[in-house]
Amino acid sequence: MELLQPLLRSLETGSVYALAALGIILVWRTSLVMHFAQGSMGMFSGTAVAFVLNRTGAPLWLSVLFGALVAVLLGFAVDFAVIRRLKRATAVGKEIVTLGLIMVFLGLAPILFGTDPMLLPKAIPTGDVSLGVANLSYNALLNIMVGIVVAAGLFVVLQKTKVGLAIRATASNESTARLMGIPTKTVTLLAWAMAGVLGMLAAVMIAPTTTVTPTFMNTVQVSALFACVLGGFQTFYGPVLGAYLIAVASNFLKLYGSSVWGDQILYLLILVFLLVRPNGLVGKTYLKKV
Repeated sequence: MELLQPLLRSLETGSVYALAALGIILVWRTSLVMHFAQGSMGMFSGTAVAFVLNRTGAPLWLSVLFGALVAVLLGFAVDFAVIRRLKRATAVGKEIVTLGLIMVFLGLAPILFGTDPMLLPKAIPTGDVSLGVANLSYNALLNIMVGIVVAAGLFVVLQKTKVGLAIRATASNESTARLMGIPTKTVTLLAWAMAGVLGMLAAVMIAPTTTVTPTFMNTVQVSALFACVLGGFQTFYGPVLGAYLIAVASNFLKLYGSSVWGDQILYLLILVFLLVRPNGLVGKTYLKKV
């Protein structure tokens, strides 16, 4: 039972990582762009939530809706104004551009929202539920439920709806999807908007544990990228699985291993694992006949 408490904490942290990782994989599968700016875009829209909440006194739910609108517009702007202008750029060139977007959002956030750190309260400030010897706050339970429900809902959309079919077709082969009449530009636009909203949700969930500053999403970004690498880029569910595994492994390594070197040990273990399975946990190797 003493393992239950860190496991429950890991589920909450894993839900945050999973949402951010889903945003990265959505962009990768539809645009073939490694989205290094997922964390900074989530930071920007999350800061917008904190700004509205602190400056206007609006309720949290209304501030989150405003943040979602900012995230959607941000996703639209990045895809329309930046990504679509990179059709002739190499894969490395596109990745460098997303790295540059990090600097853009890190610079814009203090200019628009101020330089003072802000606080974002929990959605459910008090109360907890007991599970044997373990305690889980209502807010942590809400975060776990949001992570699972959003991820499951997205998988249902991808598998059971025409929009999901269009996204999967674009992810499989954009040229063929375009020939079949699928509006691939609209699909990529939607993917960037969805990635923005997922990043905003991750920011709102992690913000109560820290202060809202331009760097408060850095750990989430790194962990989400590792989750995509660990889970594999060939599926939508692999990075989610990787996110929860990373959260569990990180907490247990810090608790029973080294509180200082826990993350570094985890990254080393992931590296060793990738030497054995370079395509990740559920990644696949595709062979082409020539």
